[in-house]
Amino acid sequence: MPSAKSTKPSSAKPASAKQGEPISRGAGARQRVLRAALEVLDEHGLPGFTMEAVARRANAGKATLYRHWDSAGALLIDAMDATFQPFPVPDTGQVETDLAHLLTAFVRLLEETPFPRLLAAFVDAAERDPALAALHADLTERRREPVLVVLDRARERGQLPDHLDAELVTDLLTSPFFYRRFVAHRPIPDGMVDDVIAHVLGTRISAGRRKSS
Repeated sequence: MPSAKSTKPSSAKPASAKQGEPISRGAGARQRVLRAALEVLDEHGLPGFTMEAVARRANAGKATLYRHWDSAGALLIDAMDATFQPFPVPDTGQVETDLAHLLTAFVRLLEETPFPRLLAAFVDAAERDPALAALHADLTERRREPVLVVLDRARERGQLPDHLDAELVTDLLTSPFFYRRFVAHRPIPDGMVDDVIAHVLGTRISAGRRKSS
């Protein structure tokens, strides 16, 4: 699951930038273009996400952008990847607490940042472009990794059954929040994180005990 390095993208343009100026070397200039890319996606959606539009927003030349990214899709992937990084893996010693940290951060991402709108446009783009679909799958796997690590550690500590299907449990833990935000368009209530963890882990632990008895 991703974490946002910043909150809502700003539409403000750097006061010192000149129209069409090259992307200078260094992380700051690169971040300016990546930020501009997400602003364009947020405001205009996939149909308006073009290299020309991003270049205008970033006050950079289109040819310069193409020297760094060979397509709008590559730029989109880079912008999403740079802005929404996987969450740090907590290690409190208790699986319920570790999962609560991760899922609470995920809820904040869904409710307090442009991530849902950007992700919806990104998924739409991946559905249309096989190359983007493969990259999207890779990014998704990396963002699932913190939950998988927490579950693996819990198995090593004996807090979860050895035969636990960590991939399935990750799906069960995260899907309710995706469903409420993207499908049902309903708010995520207080206490839902703890309820989901208790239900999913309680079910899996009880199933494990029945199999071992």
